[in-house]
Amino acid sequence: MVCAAVLTRGRRAIRALCIQAAPSVLPASTVRCLALSSLRRSNRKMDHLARTASAVRREVVSPAKVCAIAAESPSVKSLRLLVADKEFSFKAGQWVDFFIPGVSVVGGFSICSSPRLLEQERTIELAVKYANHAPALWVHRTCALDSEVAVRVGGEFFFDPQPTDASRNLVLIAGGVGINPLLSILRHSADLHRARASTGSGYEIGAVRLFYSAKNTSELLFQKNILDVVHEFPGKITCSLHVTKQTTQISAELKPYTTEGRITEKELSDHISKETLFFICGPPPMTDSFSKLLENSHVPREHICFEKWW
Repeated sequence: MVCAAVLTRGRRAIRALCIQAAPSVLPASTVRCLALSSLRRSNRKMDHLARTASAVRREVVSPAKVCAIAAESPSVKSLRLLVADKEFSFKAGQWVDFFIPGVSVVGGFSICSSPRLLEQERTIELAVKYANHAPALWVHRTCALDSEVAVRVGGEFFFDPQPTDASRNLVLIAGGVGINPLLSILRHSADLHRARASTGSGYEIGAVRLFYSAKNTSELLFQKNILDVVHEFPGKITCSLHVTKQTTQISAELKPYTTEGRITEKELSDHISKETLFFICGPPPMTDSFSKLLENSHVPREHICFEKWW
């Protein structure tokens, strides 16, 4: 779906957000680089800006408009944002600082769409889990079509191969809402396959395997998107879905891909090779556990990429 909404007050929204976040009024021409030191902190012990203070960020802060909202699960809403600013770009796996007019706390949400969607339609997608945190509460209680926000890209967790890079297999390990950046990487991998098939050139990606664990199947986000990609590229992109507290019957569509129980060491060990990169995103205990397991299995540290979300 191409979003038809247009940004009519984007620049004014950015200026308002900058003024809100900083103690002094910025020049009208300034739409870049909200300094971390000048942004208000929330009362939360460790908010997004504090946790990511040392992370690499792009300078550009771009106005955006909400052009679609959907419920992905009982606790997760997805947003599609129109970002008309041509200077805005991201790499698969990165997140955005999420600035909301009238909300002093800055959110941090991973992009779950592919860079290709931004190139084609100037849109990105986010998925936000309900939490007692001002930005998440705004998404679930206040956000509406045409709501205006601003976004800035950051993060060092991404997959951005160049055409001449060596071919790599990918293993993506997700827990809960940690699927978001890995879905971006999965979708980007599918785009790379399509580009290679249509042009015969570009980066040649290897096999991609997604391991995704959630409490139950209703909390497995983007099920249709994941299975569509698996069906489009049989043998090239595969998935293993895990549920840890399932109380109802698993649907016929999901059953061939779903295991009741946690992701196991044996499953991961079957995919260890010198050509494989591992991307892990989920709760800190899960991320720490799998990172340590892979290191103990002699996977080079530079082949293990992880992102922790609280």
